[in-house]
Amino acid sequence: STHYITVILLTFQTNILTELKNWKLNLIEHHKLQMRQEKEKHVTHVKQLQNEMENLKELLQTHENTISGKDEVIIDLTQALEKQKERVELMRKFMLWRIQHVKAKQEEYAIRMADRHFQTTLMKKVWAAWRSVSEERWKDKVARACQLSAEDICVRLTSDYEAKIAELNAALEQTKAEVLQLHSERDQYEDTMMKAFMRGVCALNLEAMTIFQSK
Repeated sequence: STHYITVILLTFQTNILTELKNWKLNLIEHHKLQMRQEKEKHVTHVKQLQNEMENLKELLQTHENTISGKDEVIIDLTQALEKQKERVELMRKFMLWRIQHVKAKQEEYAIRMADRHFQTTLMKKVWAAWRSVSEERWKDKVARACQLSAEDICVRLTSDYEAKIAELNAALEQTKAEVLQLHSERDQYEDTMMKAFMRGVCALNLEAMTIFQSK
């Protein structure tokens, strides 16, 4: 009876050990299976991340190209605006120089006219003094003859100077008209340049917007 119990216990122990061994093997296999599944999931996740990184790199490159194109457009627009400003400044300086030149000519005409008027007045005074001395020294006949001759000369001189004064007045009026015309041309030119500048700016803005939208 004791031997039989011992055999039963040994058999039970063997069965338990076998079960434990099988359970251990099953547990190991299950763990290996889970490890393989996790590894496959990890590999798949890594591939997805790599694909996303490649897509992000391509997107980043596209954005960099777009930004570079926008920078070039901004540089071109800035250069065009600077050239337009330089042209407007040059034309403004040219118009100022032309107006100053016309004013100088006008002042020169006025000085000449004043000088001729002074010379005429001086000649009249000299003539009056000479006539007074002649009347005292010469006889009446010679004085009358000289007076007639002098009066004739004075008439001719007066006529000549009046003609010259009329000519200078006409030249002065013409100069004033030219100055007014230059002022009008300058105003029209500045208005035209401003409109052209604004049209150029609008065209550049439209072109920039078109490029930005296309990008």
